[in-house]
Amino acid sequence: MSEHVKPSRSYHSPLRAAQARETRRRVVAAARELFLKDGYPRTTIAAVAARADVAADTVLHLFGSKRGLLKETMDVTIGGDDQDVPFLERDEPQQMAREPDQRRQIAIFAACITRQLERIRPWDYILRRAAAVDTDAAALRASRQLVQRRAAMRFVAQAISAHGPLRAPEGAGEQGAVETAAAVLWTASSPEVHQMLRDHWGWTPEAYESWLRTTLESSLLP
Repeated sequence: MSEHVKPSRSYHSPLRAAQARETRRRVVAAARELFLKDGYPRTTIAAVAARADVAADTVLHLFGSKRGLLKETMDVTIGGDDQDVPFLERDEPQQMAREPDQRRQIAIFAACITRQLERIRPWDYILRRAAAVDTDAAALRASRQLVQRRAAMRFVAQAISAHGPLRAPEGAGEQGAVETAAAVLWTASSPEVHQMLRDHWGWTPEAYESWLRTTLESSLLP
């Protein structure tokens, strides 16, 4: 007679989950401090672990590599928190997509992206410098600029085009207008343009936001 073996149950402990989240936050905070202070190339996993008061193996287990740790730090900075919610699914992008007035959509986008750029400005500078000497950092920046930001700007362009026509090059079809709008959004709201106006010309965040809004209105709307 064979015995019936009960399958083992997975055990979920809210306390352990909370402790794991707190450890993750502590490591990210330590990495943030050291990346800003010492730069990406000079910051080591061992230094981050020591600052966070955890083992280096714990950092590697959580993030896989120093590049993974930098990516997580930037994700938290871009999103404004450590919630596991893709940026385009957050409240402000969704509010922009639902807004029926195109000019209001552009105003919402300009306000949202200005706040985001203010948060990530020092991080983009760190990433650009690191990309010049570190292939992992270069790959991460290329992914953010050429893949993620382009996809985000296409989302914005499509959301605006859903509520009215867009300005397009002569002879371009509907897809051409959306792609053109995405290119304009991608360029005007780039970290490079933001840095030039904020750092080199001394504009305030309010002046940049106003310029971005009026520039996008005149460039994208008929």
